[in-house]
Amino acid sequence: MPLNRVVFLVGPTAVGKTRIAVELARKINAEIISCDSMQIYKGMDIITSKPQAFLRKKIKHHLIGMVLPKEEYNVSKYRQEALRKIREIIRKGKTPLFCGGTGLYVSILIDGIFKARAQNPALRKKLYRQLEKYGRDYLYKKLKRLDHKAAENIHPNDIKRTIRALEVFEATGKPISGLQKEREGLSKNYDIKIFCLNMERSALYKRIDGRVDKMFRAGLLKEARRLLKKKLSKTSRYAIGLNELAGYFEGKYDLAEAKRLIKRNSRHYAKRQLTWFRKDKRIQWFNIQGKDASAKVAGRLWKELY
Repeated sequence: MPLNRVVFLVGPTAVGKTRIAVELARKINAEIISCDSMQIYKGMDIITSKPQAFLRKKIKHHLIGMVLPKEEYNVSKYRQEALRKIREIIRKGKTPLFCGGTGLYVSILIDGIFKARAQNPALRKKLYRQLEKYGRDYLYKKLKRLDHKAAENIHPNDIKRTIRALEVFEATGKPISGLQKEREGLSKNYDIKIFCLNMERSALYKRIDGRVDKMFRAGLLKEARRLLKKKLSKTSRYAIGLNELAGYFEGKYDLAEAKRLIKRNSRHYAKRQLTWFRKDKRIQWFNIQGKDASAKVAGRLWKELY
C-alpha cells in the first residue's frame, strides 16, 4: 500500500462501520481516526454509540472523547487535529483510516477549508434577527439570489450553513461557492480512497431501531439525564436523543413516544447522510447484507485497496 494513502470508511448511522473498520485496520496495519462530530465529546458514550472498549483495545482510535460537552467545537478545530493525527500515524509506517458518518468532516479534510477571514459576529446576529422576523425561507431565497451554487448544496432547513454562506458573502463580497474552489485538502498530497457502506433501506432502518433499543438497555436514560443537567454547547446539544429525552423528562410525553422520536430522527439522519455522500462521485459504494460478517466485508474492502 502507498505510504501516503489515507482511507475513509463512511456511511449512514448503524450500518456497521465501527466493527468493519476494526477488521479492515487489522488487515492494512491502520489506526482509526473518528470522523464523527458527536463522538468527539467526553461522557457522551451511549448516546453517540462510541466504539466499545474492547474494539478500541484491538486497534488504536483517535479523536474520540476529547472535548467537554460544554465546549464549542467546529470543523476547523477538527481538521487541525485530524491532520496532525494523519502525520503521526504515517510516521509510524501505518495507514490512517477514517471512520464515521459526518460528511462535512470528510469534505473539509479531502477538499480543504477556504481561508477567507469572514467571521463577523455582528453580521451573524443581524442574520439571526432576520431569521426570527422573516423565517428560514426568506434567508434561503436570499442565498439563492446571491449565491445560487451554494444554495444548491445546502438544504433549505440547514439554517446554520445558510447563515454562514450569507455571512461570508456580505463580509467578503464574494460567494462562498467561489471561495471554496480555492481550498487545498488531502487530495493534493495524499492517495485518497473513500468507501461508503450501505444496505437495503428497510434493513438499515431495522438496525437503527434495534440500536436505539440497545442504547436504552445500556443506560441511555441515566446518561441523558446527567448530560441535561449540565450546560451544553450548541454543537453537543445536537446529539440525537438529548432533545427527545428532554421532552420526556419534562413530562411532555411518555417514554414510548421518546423512543419513537429518537428512532424516527435517527432514520431521518441516515437519509440525510446518504444524500450527502451520493453527491461525491469519488466515493466507491459497497452494498452489504445485514447478515454479512464484519470480517467478510473488510476482506472485500481490502481487495479494493491492493
